[in-house]
Amino acid sequence: MRNRSVVALAVLLLVGAASAAQAKSAFQQIAEFAVPEANQGIGVDDKYFYAVDNQAIGKYDKKTGRRVAKWEGPKGGPIVHLDSAMLLDGKIYCAHSNWNEWPMTSSVEIWDAETMQHLGNHSFGINWGSLTWVDFYNGHWWATFANYDVPYGPNKTPYGYKAATQMVKFSADFKYVESWVLPKAILDKFESMSNSGGSWGPDGYLYLSGHDPAEVYKMRLPKAGSVLELVEVIPMNIRGQGIAWDRSERGVIYGIVRATSAEKAAGGTHKVTVFRLVTAP
Repeated sequence: MRNRSVVALAVLLLVGAASAAQAKSAFQQIAEFAVPEANQGIGVDDKYFYAVDNQAIGKYDKKTGRRVAKWEGPKGGPIVHLDSAMLLDGKIYCAHSNWNEWPMTSSVEIWDAETMQHLGNHSFGINWGSLTWVDFYNGHWWATFANYDVPYGPNKTPYGYKAATQMVKFSADFKYVESWVLPKAILDKFESMSNSGGSWGPDGYLYLSGHDPAEVYKMRLPKAGSVLELVEVIPMNIRGQGIAWDRSERGVIYGIVRATSAEKAAGGTHKVTVFRLVTAP
């Protein structure tokens, strides 16, 4: 009788494990805001979200979607192409590059989130590629330096080749620690572009987004080798670009929908979209 009970329990555990392995994640949209600066990326803290354009950041109330402040850099100034943003200890950290000039240069640009004043930066020079996102997780900085297959390089050659895109782990003072590349399955989805957004989720997985696809890639670090592992592809109402987990509200993530030329001509604008992570049985 005891043996039968043990066998029955083992079967139940196996069935439960199989069900858990088949569980799928999904993003349920809970809000949407028309936001003209939501062209490149997004950042979020406990009260506001910060929509990022090439040379501008709009600060918006999370509940009403009302803009309360804005920073904008001068044309021809040192800020050329801002991308994803993240908030840490009252500061906005934005990925920045000189896209689409050559050679590719990158930096992290820093603002005071309350005053929206630019405070300083950390420059990476011409190392690795174009910085598209930066995040702080488990005491380290994480960042992707994108390369592309679009012909913007010397003599119209590919702009660094997208296979050279890599995520780099840095210490808290931006000292290099280690790095990984992206699997071919994801690179193929990017076509001639690359990884545009990234943010560590509350579940300990890394979530990445591309330049255009309306989906997010749930990733994990590999136990061996140098290639990030794809766990799941999750549909999401975005058009690529930056994403950001709201660390003041567990399970909530922000993205953007960049308006098309036709939508702009019809009076439309960029949007910020907000989601809650759910797991389907």
